[in-house]
Amino acid sequence: MGSVNTSYDGNDIGLAFNQPALLKPGMHSHLNVSFNDFFASTKAYHLSLGYHHEQSETTFMYGVFFLNYGNAVETDASGNVYGDFKANDWVMQLSASRQYLEKWHYGSTIKFISSNYGQYRSNGMAVDVGLVYADTAKLFTAGLLVKNMGTQLKKYDGASGEDLPFDLQIGVTKKLSNAPFAFSLTLHHLHQFDIRYHDTLYNSLNDFQPNGNKNYFFDKIFRHLVAATHVYIGNHVEATLGYNHLRRKELNIGRDGNGLNGFSAGIGIKTGKFNFQYAHARYQNNSGYNQMGIILHLNRMMNLN
Repeated sequence: MGSVNTSYDGNDIGLAFNQPALLKPGMHSHLNVSFNDFFASTKAYHLSLGYHHEQSETTFMYGVFFLNYGNAVETDASGNVYGDFKANDWVMQLSASRQYLEKWHYGSTIKFISSNYGQYRSNGMAVDVGLVYADTAKLFTAGLLVKNMGTQLKKYDGASGEDLPFDLQIGVTKKLSNAPFAFSLTLHHLHQFDIRYHDTLYNSLNDFQPNGNKNYFFDKIFRHLVAATHVYIGNHVEATLGYNHLRRKELNIGRDGNGLNGFSAGIGIKTGKFNFQYAHARYQNNSGYNQMGIILHLNRMMNLN
């Protein structure tokens, strides 16, 4: 779905990993495991598990995301090789969500973040807060997410206090009543209007505007936009197409053919006991990355209530 979505209510605990207000009681005992094959031997792994506590009317989720960059050569400033080292980033988080009245859901996530590059290590704490309004009669959902409120506890050089990548997101999803389609529109980084990467030399070469006098007003607006289309094929298959304008603009290279940069597509197969998901996203003209995931309904698989 273009990697950013705050409003799509697809009973998918993987989406609740990023938007805690999408965490629902129906996700009790859902276990989500996914694998991403990135570039240069980089691998990403994700696991999340849902649990609904009836007495408190609260749904909880535990989640882990691990990004492994593999081994890299360790050298000094003169290029002398001393061996190799491992590099990885990971986050461990706990989420909770509740319903308010009939149409509102709210949730929050607290997470511990760690970054490890050989002898250089850093970590931090962050909180996400989400709100979802769902009108099932009108097939309309809206979501708000305040992401990464927190601080870096330990910097790579031993100091502390760097800011985390704060994000303010809002999105809507509308399903059609007489056609098997739904459409999502999400806006991100709303707290900052200009999110272009300001590299003077690169922008001049890439945009072919040597004097750099263009203000890029509409481009600045559309870089906040992520769009997605959902297609329901029967009761058990769903296909999705997404577009992330910021990703496309940041990865385009001059006037060369940039193919489907910024586009992504996926398909999900749903059964009573598990869901299978596959997605492909384009990052360059001739390369992309693949993601595979599965959601297990543990209570149904083990015949539990």
